[in-house]
Amino acid sequence: MSGVWVFKNGVFRLVENPQAEASEGRHGKRKMLVHLPTGEVVNSYAFLERILIGLGWERYYDGDPDLYQFHKHSSIDLISLPKDFSKFNSINMYDIVVKTPNVFHVRDK
Repeated sequence: MSGVWVFKNGVFRLVENPQAEASEGRHGKRKMLVHLPTGEVVNSYAFLERILIGLGWERYYDGDPDLYQFHKHSSIDLISLPKDFSKFNSINMYDIVVKTPNVFHVRDK
């Protein structure tokens, strides 16, 4: 049994490869949002917006100015994303997946 014992949130656990775990960052493995029909990775809001508009979503301008938002007239759903694409994270990705079934998928990088 080799590795490093880590105490976090009141729990001790054995980390067998601390370098690998540290490289995953604070939030675990990095994720990517994939557009299933084309297999392309969403790498910008411009690309994402084109897809969402094609699915009937519209930009929503009446909300928080620090967010990039989309709504659909046929539902109460609202997709809210950070203005800065570098802050686009897995929580935002899964929100899109739930609100656009069978169109997107979240994968590990």
